[in-house]
Amino acid sequence: MALMAIAIVAMSFLSYEVGIVLGDIGTATSYNPPYLPTKCHGNRQDQFPPGNLFVSVSEGLWDNGAACGRRYRLRCLSGKNRPCKEETIDVRVVDFCRKSPCPSTILLSSDAFSAVSHSPSAKINVEYIQI
Repeated sequence: MALMAIAIVAMSFLSYEVGIVLGDIGTATSYNPPYLPTKCHGNRQDQFPPGNLFVSVSEGLWDNGAACGRRYRLRCLSGKNRPCKEETIDVRVVDFCRKSPCPSTILLSSDAFSAVSHSPSAKINVEYIQI
């Protein structure tokens, strides 16, 4: 029994230190206003969640528009010059990436990006999971 307890404590420590990934992995960049109109709800202001924690997604997540309104929990994993904050945030999909090709898997609003990264112009690696 004591051996089992030690194993559980060791696994807990290792999962924290190694940062076991539970969601999908992608890249993220920041995008700035104007945010309207969006592909999801045009010029409606009420599509943006409190705190302006929203995203535009690339083709892989867009799902022919079915992504509109989806919520993801995400966190920064890595990037150049250690840009990551320890925050995990919940975001809502409001748009399809307007650039071709899209510069990342997910484009975070400037407010969402600053919640997870110290560097506003970085390209970061993120973990995300639909909630």
